Amino acid sequence: MIDKYTRIAKDLLLNSVVRLFARLGITPLKVTVLGFIAGTAAAAAAAFGYWTAALLLWFFNRILDGIDGSLARKTGTVQEYGAYLDIMLDFVVYAALPIGIALGVSDMLIGEFLWQSVSLLLAAYYINSASWMYISAIQEKRSMMPETPTSIAMPAGIIEGTETILFYTLALIFTEYAVIIFFIFALLVLLTAVVRAAWWIRNELIMLNLPS
Repeated sequence: MIDKYTRIAKDLLLNSVVRLFARLGITPLKVTVLGFIAGTAAAAAAAFGYWTAALLLWFFNRILDGIDGSLARKTGTVQEYGAYLDIMLDFVVYAALPIGIALGVSDMLIGEFLWQSVSLLLAAYYINSASWMYISAIQEKRSMMPETPTSIAMPAGIIEGTETILFYTLALIFTEYAVIIFFIFALLVLLTAVVRAAWWIRNELIMLNLPS
């Protein structure tokens, strides 16, 4: 929802790091892989209850994820396989971290429905991903892809990258409320899918000159 604003701040904050990596000859692919290692390590740390380490590794993962694309554009090495690997590994981390948090808090008295909340969140990811990926594919097929700072066009939604960082950070800090955080996050992700689907259907009806 606010990615278009936070992306500007991110680029300004990380610009010096991107320039340094470019001078050192560090490739975007290496940054992507290192970010993936940090993200999965964050999930593992959470699973064993090392919450500070998990939080720091999660932040490190997000910083590296903000660098690889900018570095590719800076060095003129933007490749489709790199963008594909980036989003695939991001999804692995997005799935692994809530599972790691659930494993880490499973022995704590935080209430019932822990795994139900994680299951709902992962299901919401699945549905939301299908909604925007198909829209993106159709836009590509029709040569309707707008100018975008990311490798693929994603319709704006309630939950985007910034909100994901926020909710996962809250779950790592306030572990006793993980169930509530996961349920709220899952419902917002599902709402995002509904909003995107409604936006796309409305646009299609307008294109076909049908009443929306």
